[in-house]
Amino acid sequence: MNSRFAIRAAAVLMLSLVASGLPLHTLAAGSDQPQYYELRVYTTSSGAQQQRINDYWQHAAVPAYNRLGIQPVGVFTEITNTPTNSIYVLIPCDSLEIFASIPAKLAADATYQAAATTFLTAPKENPAYERFESSLTVAFDGMKHLVVPPADKKPAVFELRTYMSPNDERGFNKVKMFEAGEIQLMKDIGLSPIFYSRKLIGPNQPCLMYMTCGVDMAEHKKHWKIFGSSPVWKGLQADPQYKDNVSKTIKILLQRTSASQL
Repeated sequence: MNSRFAIRAAAVLMLSLVASGLPLHTLAAGSDQPQYYELRVYTTSSGAQQQRINDYWQHAAVPAYNRLGIQPVGVFTEITNTPTNSIYVLIPCDSLEIFASIPAKLAADATYQAAATTFLTAPKENPAYERFESSLTVAFDGMKHLVVPPADKKPAVFELRTYMSPNDERGFNKVKMFEAGEIQLMKDIGLSPIFYSRKLIGPNQPCLMYMTCGVDMAEHKKHWKIFGSSPVWKGLQADPQYKDNVSKTIKILLQRTSASQL
């Protein structure tokens, strides 16, 4: 089996083993292991639903996840406010074992269950949200852990990008390109990256996802302009080994909600 397909198969198998209760060693017990990120996206049809989702995460889910040692949890919404804004939730886990254990631990958490009851049991005629989808990603070796934005530069803008590749080989090649200079360049010029990851489970594969941030939109755009004109970026872009490794880009501008720890 191709090693890249084996990685995906192993991730699915690992989750199945944990869920079955079979013994499993923690995969990321050491700080040298990459984190896993769940990105949950709720679709909504009203501002009231958006508020219910945020209230659930702020008062029930985030405290419960924190009690499990999972933090910081990021909760975001799109910068342009509309009745159909989506809510994005970023959940970092230090191992697949931790990720797979979450549902059972939440079910056993009486404090969480009490705080979340109204949300979890919302009736069909008055749903708390329309639907949600969830993706599981694994951090790049070039930045194995989520980075909290600097306290003295609290960002107002968060940008989530998805880079789709035409095939698995080109997808891994784009990760290599990031690790060859893009990540460090983004750090150096002030784009303040929060995470970089490759998708294991979820739509639009093969693809990678990452998030950068800025204190405001003007500064964020300024930093991207510096990135685009940088000799480092131009050199990577011109390198033939990295040709055609992205076929489509999705860019989403977000702002934190009151539930967010990022």
